[in-house]
Amino acid sequence: MKRVIVTGSTGFIGSNLTRRLLIDGHQIHLLVRPGYSPWRIRAIRKEVHLHQVDFQDANALKGIVRRIRPDWIFHLAASGAYSWQTDLASMVQTNIVGTINLVEACLQTGFETFVNTGSSSEYGFKTIAPSEREWLEPNSYYAVTKASASLYCRYIAQSRNLRLNTLRIYSAYGPYEEPKRLMPTLIQYGLKGKLPPLVNPDTARDYIYVEDVINAYLLVASGKELEAGAIYNVGSGVQTTLREVVQVAQKVFNISKEPSWGKMQQRIWDTNTWMANSQKLQNELDWHAGYTFEQGFRKTVEWFVANPQFLT
Repeated sequence: MKRVIVTGSTGFIGSNLTRRLLIDGHQIHLLVRPGYSPWRIRAIRKEVHLHQVDFQDANALKGIVRRIRPDWIFHLAASGAYSWQTDLASMVQTNIVGTINLVEACLQTGFETFVNTGSSSEYGFKTIAPSEREWLEPNSYYAVTKASASLYCRYIAQSRNLRLNTLRIYSAYGPYEEPKRLMPTLIQYGLKGKLPPLVNPDTARDYIYVEDVINAYLLVASGKELEAGAIYNVGSGVQTTLREVVQVAQKVFNISKEPSWGKMQQRIWDTNTWMANSQKLQNELDWHAGYTFEQGFRKTVEWFVANPQFLT
């Protein structure tokens, strides 16, 4: 059993990771911001230790970490990942200042491993599947702040020879995903035999089922002899266009109606080329994506059908 800190546990990936850690028998401490949204962790509230803290309050954060003395830290707290989160100050305070404060607090107590969460958007618009050594060209305020945090973590790890690594996550989907996102929206409409308004059908993503993402976190946390500050891309390695996503949804829900393309506004980071190169993670930790997009989508549909309260 490990004493584990998870930040961002009230988010999509964080809530899935927390449940997996509980299944594996670890002692879980969740660091949540004041005024947090509890819906993803309500069912497991009695199984975890909850600590409310403002990540900008460095002293308070140090006090909590000192009392916990964690073995593992999974840092997933972030601001700006969703299109409706546009406050730059919040992104800077959460993604950069919050990360620095948490790392500094953990440095004082020591730890076995600290896994930071980066983003594929740090690479910006590329015509190839970038390796972890590709030049960073962030394509949004959010991406700039995530790149800054990733570089800070790598510097600290290399300068002190620490197991402080970063996972750059591609387009994760699955249970507990935000209802406004693409997959839950497709499921909401699909259950009624309809399709939602859609953007350009050639918009592409590397979709990765959340269970595969969680496996990557755990492999990095427990893996031996990792490079200090190593960064790993986590994606399926398969690019899927929105047209292909909708075709899978039509198949699953038996919808014959043709989609209405271009009815939804493009986002600034939308592109026709977006694919992960996860070779490093595969070579060093024997990680592989276990789900095709269709398999992952079907599992996501099954989960939301069994938990319809999370679709609204």
